[in-house]
Amino acid sequence: MKKILFACGGTAGHINPALSVATIIRRQHPEIQIRFAGNPDGMEARLVPKAGFEFVPFRSMGIQRKLTPYNIYRNVKSVLLLMTAEGRARKVLREFEPDVVMGTGGYVSGPLLLAASHLGIPTLTHEQNAFPGVTTKLLSKHVTKVLLAVEAAKKHLDPNGTYEVVGNPVRPEILTADRAASRKALGVKEDQFCLLSFGGSLGAQRVNEAVADVMAWHAPLGSIHHIHATGQYGVELLPRLLEERKVEYKNNPNFDIREYIDDMPACLAAADLVICRAGASTLSELQAAGRASILIPSPNVAENHQYHNAMVLVEHNAARVLEEKDLTGESLTELVRQLLSDRQLTRTLGENAKKMAVTDAAERIAGEVLELMGR
Repeated sequence: MKKILFACGGTAGHINPALSVATIIRRQHPEIQIRFAGNPDGMEARLVPKAGFEFVPFRSMGIQRKLTPYNIYRNVKSVLLLMTAEGRARKVLREFEPDVVMGTGGYVSGPLLLAASHLGIPTLTHEQNAFPGVTTKLLSKHVTKVLLAVEAAKKHLDPNGTYEVVGNPVRPEILTADRAASRKALGVKEDQFCLLSFGGSLGAQRVNEAVADVMAWHAPLGSIHHIHATGQYGVELLPRLLEERKVEYKNNPNFDIREYIDDMPACLAAADLVICRAGASTLSELQAAGRASILIPSPNVAENHQYHNAMVLVEHNAARVLEEKDLTGESLTELVRQLLSDRQLTRTLGENAKKMAVTDAAERIAGEVLELMGR
């Protein structure tokens, strides 16, 4: 029996692409045994079994750069786990005996892919960002092949490595969502400009503060339907900010304010303009949906990779970028105002984003895994 081990974890951006690829392989080749390795405390421990795949725990932690008493404790624990990682990884591999090991990111990927490489097992890793992380840079010297989301990442990696540009997997629902039906379901009027904004599942205070000023600007106009996700930490913050600005948002059909967007395919289909961070998966969905965007890269990520992600779209005239150091209510409002008043520019940004989309990334990655297995 052929076997594949996926190593991933930490964030949905690492886990969901792996699940998309594994689902395609399972559909095409139900005889192949698929297993996932990830942190027992991570969201992968919940999402993987829910998707119907085997899960084996492999504990791994990253080093925290900001030195607080708690982070120092975490770093000591991380070092101890790192010291035993090779032996624990070999144990997982020998017990399962995979034909291929595929990594899609997270702290768990590095030790398992390195151990597999040392054992002579064919390996693949997928880098989602335009600026690769430290783990991918290290792995590029050891794995059989590195799969890239964008061509721009290649220049930052070992020139002797083997690379293939395959894009980032996106949910099929993003591609099939109907614009007219979505706008009707969300209560967007036919002549309204639909603005979608979010700063991540936890929420970003700076984004919420700037969006509150945008809402205060367009509330009297009535021409904008605004869908905004506050995130966990913005649930109480945003209403307070709106009340300070005397914005009548309660029972206002032009405001759709919620903690989290759980119907993203419909919201993207309905939107004319999106304000958001620049995570790799988010940008791939913007491209697949063909949506204009104002990108606010998070400065609190490794290697400032969100800025590099955003600049790939900017260079293709597919988005506008507003760095957080320049983010104010005034600067964001002015950008929205410009794009609202120039609908042709907004459409052009969306069309250019659409041209960048790779809509069959999961199929491409599945093909790479199966090809390596056959080889």
